[in-house]
Amino acid sequence: MTSKTKSSKTTSKLNQSSRKNKRDNIKRQNTKHTDASRATVTMNGDDTKFAAGLSFKKLFFIFLIGSVFGTIYEDILIYLQTYFATGTGVWMLHRGVIYGPFNVIYGFGAAAMCWFLLRKKYTNWQTFIYSALLGGVVEFMLSFLQETFTGTTSWDYSGQLLDIYGRTTIPIMAFWGVLGLLLVKFIYPACSDLIERIPPRVGNPLFWSLLVFMIFNCLISWSAIIRQNLRHHNIPPITPIGEFYDRYYHDEYLRKYFPNMVRSEDK
Repeated sequence: MTSKTKSSKTTSKLNQSSRKNKRDNIKRQNTKHTDASRATVTMNGDDTKFAAGLSFKKLFFIFLIGSVFGTIYEDILIYLQTYFATGTGVWMLHRGVIYGPFNVIYGFGAAAMCWFLLRKKYTNWQTFIYSALLGGVVEFMLSFLQETFTGTTSWDYSGQLLDIYGRTTIPIMAFWGVLGLLLVKFIYPACSDLIERIPPRVGNPLFWSLLVFMIFNCLISWSAIIRQNLRHHNIPPITPIGEFYDRYYHDEYLRKYFPNMVRSEDK
C-alpha cells in the first residue's frame, strides 16, 4: 500500500471523527437547551395546562388547601384538648377570615414553603430546617402584625418551653419542620397533580373568582377587626363604612368567628 493511499485513509478517518464530534456537540447543545426549557416551564408554568409548574396560580390553590386543612386541624385539636381536659369535647371555629373555613396562617405557611423549598434540590435535613425557620417566621410575623394593627392576639405561647416572645416556640417550629418535609415529599406532588388536571377552561375562571373572593374576604375580615380596636378606644366612625362595620360586624359577631382572639391589654 502506497503512502498516498495511507494518507487518504487517515484523512478520511479524521474527517469522520470530526463530523462525529460536531454531531455530538450539537446533541449536547440541544440537550442543554431542552433541559433549560423544561426548567423554565417547571418554574414559570406551561400554557398548555392549567397552573403548571410553580406558578402563582398553583401557589394560590396550595394556599387555599393549606388554609382549609389548617382549619380542620385546629378544630380537631381544640376538640381533643377540651375532651381530655373536661370529658366533653367542644367544637370551636378557628379561622383567619370571616367567610369560609380558611385558617390563612397555615395557607401562607404552605405557599411560602412550596415557593422556597421547591426552587432547588434540598436534602431532608435541609428541608426540615428551612421549613422550621419559615414556619416560625410566618407565625411570628403574623402575630406581630395582628397585635400591632388590631391590638389583639390569637395565640400566646408565653411561659411555654423555649418560647420566642410568646409568638412561637422552638418545639412548634420543629412541628413546622415536619409539616414542611411532609408537604414537599408527599402532599405537594399529589396536590400539584390534581390541580394541573383541572381543564384550563374551568381552572382559569375558578382561579380568578376565588382570588377576588379571598381578597375581599381578607380585607373585610381584617378591617372589621381594626374597626373593633378603634371602638375599644372610643373612636367613633367618621365614614359610612365605619358605621356599617359597627352595625354588622360588632364584637359579638366577631367573637363567633375568632373565639381565641383576645385584646392585648386583657392578657
